[in-house]
Amino acid sequence: MVEVKWTPVIIGLVIAIILGLIIDLVLPGWGVIGYLIATIYVGYTVAGGYMNGAIHGALVGIVAGIIGAILALIIGTAAAGLAAGAIAAVVVLVLAAIIDGIIGAIGGAIGAAIKGE
Repeated sequence: MVEVKWTPVIIGLVIAIILGLIIDLVLPGWGVIGYLIATIYVGYTVAGGYMNGAIHGALVGIVAGIIGAILALIIGTAAAGLAAGAIAAVVVLVLAAIIDGIIGAIGGAIGAAIKGE
């Protein structure tokens, strides 16, 4: 069982949200690059090899994806209306968690590989 190191996860989460928003403002649709950079950082800072880096990166990716999706849904619901926003909410949250979790695991493994563990 992997022991989660919460300090790098929280720092990575903050980095992912901030970079994701900034990159998405500059290059719309490319905010996921911020998640990848943050999860590479997390994979680099946690010790324990590729698997540990991938697990921590996936954790950051999933939580950041959910937070980002909730922020997007708040804005989207206000624009599209309550019914359309509620239907889209479930789909977007599930897809964000899956996609960003995969990207996070890849980033965490890359970070562990850069560190050389």
